[in-house]
Amino acid sequence: MRGAIREGLSTFLLALLIFALLQVTLETREVQLSSMKPSLLEGQYLVINKVVYYFHPPRRGEVIVFHYPKNPGLVYIKRVIGLPGDAIEIKEGKVHINGIYYDEPYVSGDTAGALAMQIVSPKHYFVMGDNRNSSSDSRHWGTVPRPEIIGKAWLCYWPPSEWGLAPNYSFDSQPFQVHLNSVGGAASNSEMSAS
Repeated sequence: MRGAIREGLSTFLLALLIFALLQVTLETREVQLSSMKPSLLEGQYLVINKVVYYFHPPRRGEVIVFHYPKNPGLVYIKRVIGLPGDAIEIKEGKVHINGIYYDEPYVSGDTAGALAMQIVSPKHYFVMGDNRNSSSDSRHWGTVPRPEIIGKAWLCYWPPSEWGLAPNYSFDSQPFQVHLNSVGGAASNSEMSAS
């Protein structure tokens, strides 16, 4: 009898520990609007990895969940476009990072409007929705401070037809490395090298 009680208590404590670890490391969120179409659809449910950014900073192309800087009670989901120190510009419907055209295969069509060059502040991220012409994002309200980032979209689990990894995209092979010149401005294309 004593062995059964001990085994039951051990199982309960292990289950409690696993539950606590999951609560600290993962979170679920529903995609509520259409700003991430066609990559994410309204009504999809995602698992958010809340610990990944303790091991590395957010990367260009990753889909992140964060507290909206103008109202921290709201939670937004967008794609990281600009990293700290990047020069972001939109001209002729195309995003340019550090003077280089940024090919975005997940966006359908051009980005409406223009954006004068902006330098992303340290520990901030420039984010945009994939449905550019229907997204409230860094073009409108500024960058996202690192402490406001909850985590990275990791897994889509609902509806079942959309089950799979979240639509994160890697741009490691594109030459967007930032080099600052002696007066603190972004270097020209001829001064930049591939990362």
